[in-house]
This record gives sequence, structure tokens and C-alpha cells, in this order.
Amino acid sequence: MSDREPPRRRVPGPARPARPGAGQRPGPGARQARIPRPAPRPRPPGPAAPKVIRLGSPRPRLRLVGLALALVLSVFVVRLLQVQAVKADTYAAKAGQNLYVGQVLDAERGKITDRNGVALATSEDAYDITADPTLFTPDQLEIADGPEQAAALLAPILGQDQDQLVEKLRPDNKALRYVKLASRQTPQVWQQIKDLKSALTKKAETDTSSVNVLAGVLSVPTSKRVYPNNELAAGILGWVNAEGKGGGGIELQLDKRLAGEDGKIRYAQSGGRLVPTVGSSETPAVPGSDVELTIDRDLQWAAQNAISEQVEKSKADRGYVIVQDTRTGEVLAMANAPGFDPHDLSEADPATLGNAALQDAFEPGSTAKVLSMAAVLEEGAATPQTRVVVPNRLHRGDRLFKDDVDHPTWYLTLNGVLAKSSNIGTILATGQLGKTQAAANKVLHDYLRAFGLGSHTGLGFPGETKGILAPPDAWSTSQQYTIPFGQGVSVNAMQAASVYSTIANDGVRVEPTLVRGTKGPDGSFTPAPKPEETRVVSQKTAKTLARMLESVVDDEEGTGAKARIPGYRVAGKTGTANRVDPATGKYHGYTSSFAGFAPADQPRVTVSCVIQNATEGSYFGGQICGPVYKQVMEFALKTLQVPPTGAEPANLPVTFKR
Repeated sequence: MSDREPPRRRVPGPARPARPGAGQRPGPGARQARIPRPAPRPRPPGPAAPKVIRLGSPRPRLRLVGLALALVLSVFVVRLLQVQAVKADTYAAKAGQNLYVGQVLDAERGKITDRNGVALATSEDAYDITADPTLFTPDQLEIADGPEQAAALLAPILGQDQDQLVEKLRPDNKALRYVKLASRQTPQVWQQIKDLKSALTKKAETDTSSVNVLAGVLSVPTSKRVYPNNELAAGILGWVNAEGKGGGGIELQLDKRLAGEDGKIRYAQSGGRLVPTVGSSETPAVPGSDVELTIDRDLQWAAQNAISEQVEKSKADRGYVIVQDTRTGEVLAMANAPGFDPHDLSEADPATLGNAALQDAFEPGSTAKVLSMAAVLEEGAATPQTRVVVPNRLHRGDRLFKDDVDHPTWYLTLNGVLAKSSNIGTILATGQLGKTQAAANKVLHDYLRAFGLGSHTGLGFPGETKGILAPPDAWSTSQQYTIPFGQGVSVNAMQAASVYSTIANDGVRVEPTLVRGTKGPDGSFTPAPKPEETRVVSQKTAKTLARMLESVVDDEEGTGAKARIPGYRVAGKTGTANRVDPATGKYHGYTSSFAGFAPADQPRVTVSCVIQNATEGSYFGGQICGPVYKQVMEFALKTLQVPPTGAEPANLPVTFKR
């Protein structure tokens, strides 16, 4: 026991509360005793733990960034308010000016065809070459001579002056967005420019020092007027000017119908290219109407060929031929020589432009004697068998009159006066129209007016002359006697032809027509208004005149033998008049003519030929216009399939025995 340490005494301390379940249960209202935490375990010996660096709070920096973003956004908000609210209209206008380009869409011009639908004037695809001058500025191209470089490339393609192109590409108005460099160029020309633009673009992509100076060159689809038969019927058709408007003839007269209504397009573009994703607005163009003429192309060719050959052969100033349907008044051909090519007016002689057959006024000469005979017959002053003694000279007023040849006294019937084309005989016959010369003048004047002299023909053709026919009380002393044989009065070629068509149509004048109708864009055909008809002389008088005109051609005493057509009865009249030189207003040279119809007993076609100032060979109408009449009339009768009548001519007497 002594070797052991004596047991320790326990000193009583404060009593621990007993744990629940350890022998006693907590009573009501007693607090649960806390369980003491275990003491930390001692760390094993080893290296010291690394020192931890704590970061500062991020909240101040976030506040700073947020403040900066708020400031930036506030700037944007202010700018947006300025653009969209304060100055919205101003900026919208500027944006539209810079983004959108407006152009006119040319309407397709209507065709002009002959009576059988053969095209005489039509339109082909073409392009107006345009440019945006703002795309040629130094700021845009980063070079100073953009317009010069572009003009140097375009000038040989467009056939234009290089300096003029530069002026268009560098206009005084710096805001100008559209200029037209060339009008109505062929698709081949535009393709050349497109190929050149593509080559420049490719070069600019690989060579940073190169620029596409043609980027601002654009095109607008349009059309170009084409005349498939070149000079044929050019005097009738006219031409279209550089602006696409009618410049003469039917092209001018019916320009509104042919032209249609242009449309408009407004689209967005950038760098000379269409921006397809931006909206555009378009008003489609309305095509023009087609115009169908009364002309027969084949007859027109025959007439133009015949008159051109004779004018060249006679070394004449000009000539014209008209072919007319005697029943309807429709003009089947109207040819002028020399003519012009409407494709290239720069090469045309200004004197040949227009339609001389309607625009030239000339004294008709003896072809007008049929008017005097119509008055004499209709008034009952004489008959075809009435005897007329024709001296070699006749003194009237202040002049001594003669016929075209010296002759002994002729003993002619009234029919013979017309057949032999006697001036003196005509003066004597018309003197019977009134008890006094003044009364006779008035009667003759009324008939001349009724046949259409001194008035427009009714064609409404641009520049048409109505000729000159003074009132009877204004006729001079000499005019009282020269007008009966066609001097001192002037007509155009259509008026002269219409006189003979009136006689051929049993004395009823039908206003001549050149247009049969129009065909609208919807294909509907609208015929031309029916021409006005006026009875001038009785059917009996017209039939008598037709038989008398046959004597001019068939009788050996007649002056129109060269107009004979085998198998057909031909009625016609020659004319050779002193010609008034339009340059001096004085008589110089001659107007040669022949007019008539066939078949004489059942007329279908009238042909009138006039040649001005023939200087080589004969200048008599029967000699140089008679063959033209025959050539054209034969072609017309065959083309229209007019058979010979088979009836024998009347063979009225030309002379009488004392």
C-alpha cells in the first residue's frame, strides 16, 4: 500500500445538471442544456500555412463603369431624340435625297403600218446612258480627274465630244444626281460599257491604286425608232427627234396617240447600283397606239421608184406622185423625190425634209382645164360637140394669149379644146359662164372652191399648204384669163389628184384620207372617222368629162399618148405650166404634170404625177409625166386586181369641118 500513491480526494464542486434521459426527465419550463463544443484538435507539426491576401470590394468599380455607360447611353438617347423627334423631317429629306433616285419610264411608241399591217415604222429596245455626277467627285473616287478619265473611255463608244461629257459629269449643281449622257443607244453600246465597267471593277479589286471611274454610269431602258424600209414613205411618216417626240409627218401629227403615257420609277441606289432590299415605287408606262395607214407598201415602192428615176433622168429639182382610191378617197401612195432617210437626218438635204406633195404650192397649168370644162358643162354653157374656133393669138385685157405651139386657126370641138390643151379655146369657153367677164369669173371661182382649191385637203398633215386662190373680185386683168387654164392659181399635188378622183367618183368629192384607224394597247381597233363627201357636179357631167379626158390619151390629136395602157381605157390630162421659183418669186422653168384615172368607164384608181423644173430632155408634162403615170397605174391595176372593162371608148370628135 505504501508503494502506491494515495488516492486523491474529490473536492465537491457545483453540481452539473443532469442530461435528459440520464436518470431524470426535464420538467416543464426547464431550458435544454447546451452541449459543449469539442476542443480543437492539435495540428500536427509541419510547414507553416501560406498567407491569404484578401481582395477589396468590387462595388465601387461597378458603380464607376455603370456611370460611364449611363453617360454614353444618354448621349445616344439625346442624339436619337434629335434625329427622330427634333429634326426628323430634315434628316429624312436628306436621306431620301441621297438614297432615292427617280427616273421616267418611256412608254413604248406605237407602230405605223401600211393598210396590210406591214410595219413602216416600229421601235426596238434601246438604252439611255445616264450618270450620277456625285459618284465622280474626288471624295468619292479619291482622284481629282474622275470625270476626265470617264469621258475619255465613253467618248469613242458613244460617239460624242469628250469635253461635253466632262461638263455633264462635273455639273455646276453639285447636288445633281442624274444626267443623260446619250439617248437611245443600241443594246450593243450599253453592253460595251458594261463590259468596260466589269473590267475596271476587277482591276480595282486586285490593284488598290486603281479605281472604277465608270461606277456612276447607269442606263435606263427605252426604245429607238426604226424605219425598216429606210427612205420609203419617209415624207409621209416623218421622223422622231432625239427626245423621242414626233418631228414631222404622221409621227408629229399623231404623236400623242403613238407616244402613249410615260411612267415613273423611284428606287434606292448606292454606288450606282440598285438596292433591292429597300422599297421602290413605280407607275407603269402605257404603250402608245398603233396607227394603220391607207398606204399600200408595194404601191408606195412602185410610185417612189418611178418618180425617182424620172427626176434623176430629167435633172429636175423634185417630183411627186399620188395614187388614190377614187371611191373611198384613201391615199394608196404618196411619193416624193428626192427623199430622205429618217434614221439619219444629219445627212439629209434640208430641202428634201417634209412632204413636198402636200407642202409645195405650184401652178397646175393645163391639168386644171378640166375644172373649167366641168363648170362649162355643168352650167350648160356648152357640150363636148360645141364648136370653138381657136385663132393663133387672142387679145384679152392687157395681154396677147397663145397656145403652147404656133398654129393656124384650129376648128375644134369643146372636146378638142381639152384634148389639144388649147389655152385660147379654154378662155373662149369659160367666157360663156356669165354675161360679163366678172360674172363668169365668179361662177368659175365657185367651182374651183367646190373642187377643193384654196382649202386644206382634210388630211390635217403638218405643214400642208392650201394653195392660193384669190376671190374673184381680186383677180387681176390677166388672171381673169389665165386662171381658166391653170396659171395665177396654185395647188398642192393632193389637191390636183383629188380633182380627178372627184370626176372619177361621179362628181362626188370624198376628202382624202391617210389613216385607216388606230389599234390600242388592248388590241382593239378604232377606225378613222368617215371622210366628208360633197357633190360638186352631176353624175352626167362627170361621165361626160371622163369621156372627154379619154380623148386626151387615145385620140391622135391628144397630148397624152404616152399614158396609154394596153387593154385599159385611160382618162387623163397633161399639164405644162410656167413655174414660180420659190427662191426668187419669179417665173423660172416649168411645172410638168399628168393626172388621170382608170379604167375610164369604171374608175378605181387615180394617179397624179408632178415634176418641178426639168432641165434635161423634154419638159412637157405628157412627155415626162405621162410615162410615170403609165408605169404606176399599170402596177396599181395589177396590185388591186382590176380587170379591163372590155368596153370601147366613146371616141368623141376633136375637130369639125367648116
